[in-house]
Amino acid sequence: MVTLENELLKASFVLKGAELQSLKSKTADLEYIWDGNPKDWAKHSPVLFPIVGALKDNAYVYHDERYELPRHGFARDMEFELESKSANEVVFTLRSSTETKKHYPFDFTLSLIYTLKSHGLSCTYRVHNPSDTDLLFSVGGHPAFATPVSSGLSYEDYYIRFNQDEGLVINKIADNLISDEVQTITLKDKTLSLKHELFYEDALVMKSLKSNKISLQNKVNSHGLHFSFEGFPYFGIWAAKDADFICLEPWCGIADSVQHNGTLSDKEGIVILSAEESWQRSWQVDIF
Repeated sequence: MVTLENELLKASFVLKGAELQSLKSKTADLEYIWDGNPKDWAKHSPVLFPIVGALKDNAYVYHDERYELPRHGFARDMEFELESKSANEVVFTLRSSTETKKHYPFDFTLSLIYTLKSHGLSCTYRVHNPSDTDLLFSVGGHPAFATPVSSGLSYEDYYIRFNQDEGLVINKIADNLISDEVQTITLKDKTLSLKHELFYEDALVMKSLKSNKISLQNKVNSHGLHFSFEGFPYFGIWAAKDADFICLEPWCGIADSVQHNGTLSDKEGIVILSAEESWQRSWQVDIF
């Protein structure tokens, strides 16, 4: 376990998947990250790389070769290196290997950089292409926040407030793929009330979210969080069936559509990174 700590907060991580497993308010003695109860969902905040979501038939074609990848890719299940650590920042790194190239024929360096702030934590995904050819990838966040955080509350006491959206256009999922069907959820005062039934048909997937800041709050007390993100064209909100958490998921990439032809370069949302170039995106959570 690797930790970062200041007067107000303590964050903990593991090398497997460079996963954030705890973000705790020391002053309020409250844990904001889902505890990973395997009865519902055994993860906390996995990184999605080199794909986001599922591939059609769990496979893709690149340069006339067929490769298989599981949903959300492989990085979340691999051991990262502890690249560096300071008082308020830790860097975990995963590099391409003989093993990764069995499923993904690219050279890459993926770094997760966590920086502890006065009242929160930022997570930066940095991808570097060390080769002399293009690197094709997707990357996304999947942090799960406990709901409720404090005792005496229920899931239905919580709501999500969007800073810009009056409604949500949801792209429906069919067999883990993006279908042609869309649904519009009208928000009252830019607010979505949480209920378990929202996720009975899988995640709420959005291609046109305007907001770059989402607040998770409740109707009973003043504890909650602000979740900020920039430069992610897709966003997902998800929880396992009847589980007491909510995932806020900024994505650069999306699951295949039901009509996708299987060619990686034609995949919606794929990022193409030129030789020797680097790319990064960040999200931040501030707790209160």
